[in-house]
Amino acid sequence: MTDPRPKPFSMIREFHLADWFTLGNAVCGTGALFSTMTFLANGAALHLEIAAALILAALVFDVLDGRIARWRQQSSAMGRELDSLADVISFGVAPAMMGYACGMRGLYDRVILAYFVACGVSRLARYNVTAEAYAAATGKVRWFEGTPIPTSIVIAALLAAAASAGALGDDLWFGALHLAGYTLHPLTLLFAASGTLMISRIRIPKP
Repeated sequence: MTDPRPKPFSMIREFHLADWFTLGNAVCGTGALFSTMTFLANGAALHLEIAAALILAALVFDVLDGRIARWRQQSSAMGRELDSLADVISFGVAPAMMGYACGMRGLYDRVILAYFVACGVSRLARYNVTAEAYAAATGKVRWFEGTPIPTSIVIAALLAAAASAGALGDDLWFGALHLAGYTLHPLTLLFAASGTLMISRIRIPKP
């Protein structure tokens, strides 16, 4: 009689080479969070620039893990989940924290930043579900639905430029609006636009 219980496995042994690059993505994203918190502690804008550089490094790891998986023809459900979790850190939470650190701290700002992260999580979950369906039918996912979450690197680069120019806090580009007693920085609307595009039905061919 076959034992119905799942067999235990060694996580390290189950890792493919591409998975280690995915972990590099997650480590860079975590480093970006640390750099952002260091900026909040001491106010040195250099740390925001370092955070943006680490998000860029995370993008490099994210690209490489996919290329390595295709080159070695090794992929797994665990690898896909690992990739999504790393992307949430590096391209969702880290850019949102950078926005908060740069001065987007009003009530409306925080709602929008949380919306952006929620959209990123939802987009990745949708991709994982549809990837399984498409892979079962055709063996390959032919397109992304909604813009990929790593496109937030553009916002991170813009925030790094703002930091370099000293456009932080009260000097944040485009100023601030006060609506019903709460604050909104118009620059935060970039996060709203990015999040909305991620959960849109736009189809982008997958390379």
